[in-house]
Amino acid sequence: MSKGLFLDRDGTLILDKHYLADPAGVELIPGVVDGLRRARSLGYKLFLFTNQSGIGRGLHTLDDVLRVNARMEELLGLPHPLFTDICIAPESSDQPPVYRKPSPRFIVETIARHSLDLTQCWMVGDREGDIQAGLNAKIGAAAVCTGKYDAAGWATLALPGVPVFPSFSEFAATLR
Repeated sequence: MSKGLFLDRDGTLILDKHYLADPAGVELIPGVVDGLRRARSLGYKLFLFTNQSGIGRGLHTLDDVLRVNARMEELLGLPHPLFTDICIAPESSDQPPVYRKPSPRFIVETIARHSLDLTQCWMVGDREGDIQAGLNAKIGAAAVCTGKYDAAGWATLALPGVPVFPSFSEFAATLR
C-alpha cells in the first residue's frame, strides 16, 4: 500500500489571495518546493485538494482555477505529473457540499482508487475545513500557520491530536 499527502492549495502551498483567478498572482510559500521534493523522495503520492467557492459564486471559472494551478506547478518546477490526482471543489458554502471540505469524499475515494494506507496518509491545510476533512476521512491531519491561522489561532481551536507547524516545509521535515 502507498503513502499519500492531501494538500490544500491556498494558504498551504501558495499565498492565499482570496478568489485568486489570475495566474500572475501566484506566489509560492517559502520552503514548499523542498517540502514537496522531500515528500516525493519518501514515496508519498501527492494529491491537491482545494475548495474553490469562487466558481460556485460566479466570481471566476474552472478554467481560471486550472490556469492558476498550472502556474503554481510551473513555479514549483518539479517533475510532472506532480499531483497524482486533483480535486477542485467548486461549491460555495451556501450550496450543497459534494466535495467541498470538510467533506472527506475526495480523500475516501482517492484512498480506495490508489490503494493508500490510511495510517500513512495526511491532510495538510491552513483552515478548519482542511483539518476536518482529514479527520472525517480517518487519516492524519496537520495544520500550517501560513494561511488563515497563526499558532495562537490554532491553539484557540484546540483540535486534539492535530499537530501545528509553522509551514508545510516544517511538516514535511517530520515525514518518514
